[in-house]
Formats: sequence, structure tokens, C-alpha cells
Amino acid sequence: MSKRLVKVTKQHAAECQRLLTLMGVPWLQAPSEAEAQCAELVRSGRVFAVGTEDMDALTFGAPVLLRRLTFSEAKKMPIQEFRLDKALQEMSMSQEQFVDLCILLGCDYCDSVRGVGPKKALEFLRKYGDIDNVLKHLDKDKYQVPENWQYQEARRLFAKPDVTPGDTVELKWSEPDEAGLIKFLVEENGFNEERVRSGAKRLLKAKQTTVQGRIDSFFSVLQPPAGQQSASGGQKRKSLAEAGKGPAAKKKAAGNSSFKKRK
Repeated sequence: MSKRLVKVTKQHAAECQRLLTLMGVPWLQAPSEAEAQCAELVRSGRVFAVGTEDMDALTFGAPVLLRRLTFSEAKKMPIQEFRLDKALQEMSMSQEQFVDLCILLGCDYCDSVRGVGPKKALEFLRKYGDIDNVLKHLDKDKYQVPENWQYQEARRLFAKPDVTPGDTVELKWSEPDEAGLIKFLVEENGFNEERVRSGAKRLLKAKQTTVQGRIDSFFSVLQPPAGQQSASGGQKRKSLAEAGKGPAAKKKAAGNSSFKKRK
């Protein structure tokens, strides 16, 4: 419960920006939703994937999403890779229908339709095509639509979020500022000086490497469990809605890959 009580303040954000700058890591201030901006960077080819626990990145159109990147090694949880095109293919849906699916089940911008779970929402969209037609045929006595439901505005926010165009963004790495890191982390925040200096040296070494490493040099690729093998491989795959339980299942991409951190 203590984790849920932590609120990110402007000071936290400013300190993160300062730390990244001292490390030589490029960063970008998103004008609105961070996941929307990250999705734009992936689509424009500036980065490979969005690393987040927030599955809304897929709703914003991120082609590739990675989860569990920051999990402790002790948890032994493999990194998960989700590919939007495969998820849409498995569900036989367009991106617009996928957005409608997420809105039906509840999102950051509006409430869900009470009584409609993942399985029923998928069934409705496959039968009627979009939320507009679903509402025309929906049994209002059985399913409760929120009053003044702003689903159209939610659609717009997912389809055309406020982002900085990816082709105007330059992500340029620089050398770490060891003296600045010592001042900020050791003198101001009490970190161990030896560990900070060691980390700064590793950053500098990585910066001086001329050839960028492949992702599988950091992680080993794991095959998905037998129950998640693709239909083409002879395994029967359940739909995303049928396989999941609860609203979180609405965005669980079938056919995802996993990575295990190398020791």
C-alpha cells in the first residue's frame, strides 16, 4: 500500500531530468501524456520500443511495448515484448476498434459501461463494428452506460494526442558529468561515492563504444508458454478477452515474446 501513496511531484520530475542530463542520457518533456509521446517516438523510428507498465501505450499506437524493464533481478520476471500488429491480427480488429474496446472497458478519460467485460466488449465490437453502433443495440436495462459518456472525446485523445512530432526530435547522447554526479548524488543525496564513480565510468565506457549493441546482448529471448504459441504453430489460441480476467486483460497481446536479463 505504501507504493500507492507515493505521489510524483514537480520536484521529483526536475530531479530526474537533472540526473539524466548529468548521466548524458537524452530526455524529452512530453506536452501531455508520456505514453503518447513515447508511442510517437517509436512510430517515427527514433526509438525501438516503449518501456512502461502502462498498457495505454498500445492504445496510443505504440508498435512495440516492453514491460518489466525495471523489475528487480530477484523477482526473476522475464521482460515481456508486445507487438501491436500481432495483437490486432489475433483479435481481428483495426486500431480504431481496439481503441473502442479499451474505452468500453474503461480508460483514463472515461468510465466503463457497467456489466460489459472483456469477452462481451469484444463480442459487441465484432458484431456491430464500433461504439456508436454498440450503443444503438445495447440493452440499457442490462448494461449501464455512464451519464454524459465522453467516449468520442476519449477516442480523439487516443487518436490525436498532443505530442511533439517524432521527426523533429533529436535524441543525442553526451558524456556523463562525473563531478556533477558526485555533487548531486553523493553530496546532496547521500549516495555512496565509490558506487557513483563506478557507474559514471561504465556510462563513459558505453558512450565511447562505436557499435551499438543488439537487444539480445542484454537479454536472452525466451519462448512463450505453450498456451500462447501462435495458431500457425498448431496450438489453439484463445482470444485476448477469453484468456484474460478483468479489465487489464483487454490489452494483453497474444503471441508476445519475453526476454530474460543476462547476468
